Amino acid sequence: MNQDIELRHLRYFVAVGEELHFGRAANRLHLAQPPLSQQIRKLEEIVGYALFTRTSRAVKLTSAGEIFLERARRTLRKVQEDLEEARSIGRGEVGFLRVGFIGSSMLTALPGMLGRYRHQYPKVNLQLSEFHTSGIIQQLLDGAMDVGVMRDSGPTDGLVVEPLFSESFVWVVPSRHPLAKRKTLNGAELRDEPFVMPPVIASRRAYDRLVSLCEESGFRPQVVQVAPQWLTILRLVGAGIGVSVAPACVQRIATPDVVFRSVRGTKTRSDIELAYRKGEDRAIVKTFCDLARSLLSDKGK
Repeated sequence: MNQDIELRHLRYFVAVGEELHFGRAANRLHLAQPPLSQQIRKLEEIVGYALFTRTSRAVKLTSAGEIFLERARRTLRKVQEDLEEARSIGRGEVGFLRVGFIGSSMLTALPGMLGRYRHQYPKVNLQLSEFHTSGIIQQLLDGAMDVGVMRDSGPTDGLVVEPLFSESFVWVVPSRHPLAKRKTLNGAELRDEPFVMPPVIASRRAYDRLVSLCEESGFRPQVVQVAPQWLTILRLVGAGIGVSVAPACVQRIATPDVVFRSVRGTKTRSDIELAYRKGEDRAIVKTFCDLARSLLSDKGK
């Protein structure tokens, strides 16, 4: 096929080939008949063979025209499909998106937001991976992750980190502990208790917030055991290894051997944050973040 051919030639040809009438084809294309006839003759010159036989009574496709009509339809259909795919990518509806999240975020409204995202963007290949906050930060900086949902990370060079929502903290005490009978609990009453805590390496800032809650009550916690997951921490507290302090969402995985009491008299809260690389401008990242903000953020609610 000569490179001078244009898509409009194919559209004109398909209209005439389907109508087999230059007048009806011209009306369909919103063209005058003479320019349409001229463009069909131009196309035949490019192809090098007649595509139609014309008489005063009828217009018919030649053998070459019949084959070319099938090919022209296929070409136009493929072009339309390619345009739609490009538009879908431009709207962030198609592609591959890698999202890292912290385990405790699964105890918030995040799973519902992820389900909503999959429903709205079924053509996006969404890959979810669980990390500690420090791991998500590193994955984002290394380019191995596109978006992160973290806790209490704070500002990080090279990343945009924005709070989605915040939650309060709770004391966690074994259900057999004498203090478990109290409906309210003063943090100072835990001064001499051993503590089970998450590791510092998971997020220095998140760890410091937990410690600050104890310091506001006049003591620094005596940490006797570190565990990486909140479910593990609860089980250890339930076994009598110690007490703990946790984000309020941890109550969703409560076991009968622990009780929770609100941390009162503090302005300190735990922030669930959305993070992505500075300069990120891909639509697929934007659509995910926009949905997260609208469904999860305190401002979006």
